[in-house]
Amino acid sequence: MTRSSLPAWQALQKHAEDMQQQSIKALFDTDSKRFERFSVQRPGLLFDYSKQNINQLTMALFAELAEQCQFTDWRAKMFAGERINITEDRSVLHVALRRDTSQPLLVDGTDVSQQVAEQLAKMKQFCQQVHSGQWRGYTDKPIRHIVSIGVGGSNLGPEMTTNALKAYKTSDLTVHYASNVDGNQIADVLDSVDIETTLFIISSKTFTTSETMTNANTAVKHLLAAAGDKSAIAKHFVAVSTNTEKVTQFGIDANNIFDMWDWVGGRFSLWSTIGLPIALYLGYEQFEQLLQGARDIDQHFQTAPLEKNIPFIMACLSVWNCSFLNARSQVILPYDQVLHRLTAYLQQAEMESNGKHVNFAGDTVDYNTVPTIWGEIGINGQHAFYQYLHQGNNIVPADFIGSITPIRDIEQHHDILIANMFAQAEALMCGVSEQEVRSSLAKQGKSDDEINLIAPHKVHQGNRPSSMFLFDKITPYSLGQLIALYEHKIFSQGILLEVCSFDQWGVELGKGLANNIHAEILAEGEVSGHDSSTRSLINFYKANKNQS
Repeated sequence: MTRSSLPAWQALQKHAEDMQQQSIKALFDTDSKRFERFSVQRPGLLFDYSKQNINQLTMALFAELAEQCQFTDWRAKMFAGERINITEDRSVLHVALRRDTSQPLLVDGTDVSQQVAEQLAKMKQFCQQVHSGQWRGYTDKPIRHIVSIGVGGSNLGPEMTTNALKAYKTSDLTVHYASNVDGNQIADVLDSVDIETTLFIISSKTFTTSETMTNANTAVKHLLAAAGDKSAIAKHFVAVSTNTEKVTQFGIDANNIFDMWDWVGGRFSLWSTIGLPIALYLGYEQFEQLLQGARDIDQHFQTAPLEKNIPFIMACLSVWNCSFLNARSQVILPYDQVLHRLTAYLQQAEMESNGKHVNFAGDTVDYNTVPTIWGEIGINGQHAFYQYLHQGNNIVPADFIGSITPIRDIEQHHDILIANMFAQAEALMCGVSEQEVRSSLAKQGKSDDEINLIAPHKVHQGNRPSSMFLFDKITPYSLGQLIALYEHKIFSQGILLEVCSFDQWGVELGKGLANNIHAEILAEGEVSGHDSSTRSLINFYKANKNQS
């Protein structure tokens, strides 16, 4: 039975027709307790979803849908390590990376908790070696620069986190990232570091990822040009990988390999050894705080009733807006400068997970699944694309994210910032009616002809839904909470939509084609095959690439 054939799904479809005729502002006008009904408070966090186009019936129907989907059973399966990644026959256990490792978790007879504990201990010891100066480069100088080489989840998570939390760093290290195979990025990174005091972290599960290994080989050549001795590689390179043979062939000492597991997807991996750049840059104690914040949300997600379960509610709102109200995109609007890489991180997490068109059985679904995720730091967005949010003919639900206390409190700045966030959410919901516009213009002394000309351009229809996350302060702990909220939203979304959230076959397709075309570019002569456009583009590139 497909999701759209379930009684609750069909009831939601009928309910959506009614709610599309409804005004969110009118819902507030008729319910003085609407904020209390549609918000959840936890220590250090307020989640307000009262500005969504929902009522109590909406959420009751989603609770019924969850029951008909066996949602709680699926949630229990994930935390127990069952193989819910059905297309790859794998467990999904990023939650094991931040659980209490003193509690065993057996998967196929292996205690996953022990494996995690061993790698965390190894990370901690390594951080101590680097921070104390015990780990030294080939000229016996201590490490001062960390260069993380990875792509996708191996890059976005650590980069977003270290950018967000740099005010909490306890080391004197600098951190740099190289993810793009475009040579300009790795060249810029190498130009900005002293090779004698640089440690490279190569993060690749298979140690064969084309972009990562291209950058890694460039970094090695740069080192060897300075050191002139391959033994220097072992002092300047460590790896996060499962492929010991490939890593040691590269020149990295087997003792300096940090393990990965196939039950952790890249976009959910920052809690693992992939987070080594975070632990080195911020200090291991801050990395632990990140894990503890995520653990807090894991416990909330497992134990809170669905009507107060923040990740479940987030998923319901996404499915409601995208699958039932036909909102094809969602915008992420952090009103905190330190979160300027959050949107890119969440974009990968959600779209790579749930950007699917078939259900568990492989049948094409007859509803929208994941929306397009996009966004920008709030104030910058206000002067860029908010015009579209307010007056465009597509309704785009928004997630606003802010904090009560800034990391750096500079007089008046934060109050102005948060005033803008509250104002934008209110304006998106309430809008400005034509009557209000005409009245305002008349008070300004405009003539009837001027009013008739200008009024339609100043109307804001409003009824744009949004949710708001308000943290006490962005800290390692609260950032861990925030990321875990979205992770569990993505899981919940996948169960409600019946799509496989933990594979990424669309990514694999592009990789394979790129490898084939790369080989054709390196070969002599013109290529054949392909469609006429791709064939002509390859041949044009080959004919002209050495001309300038």
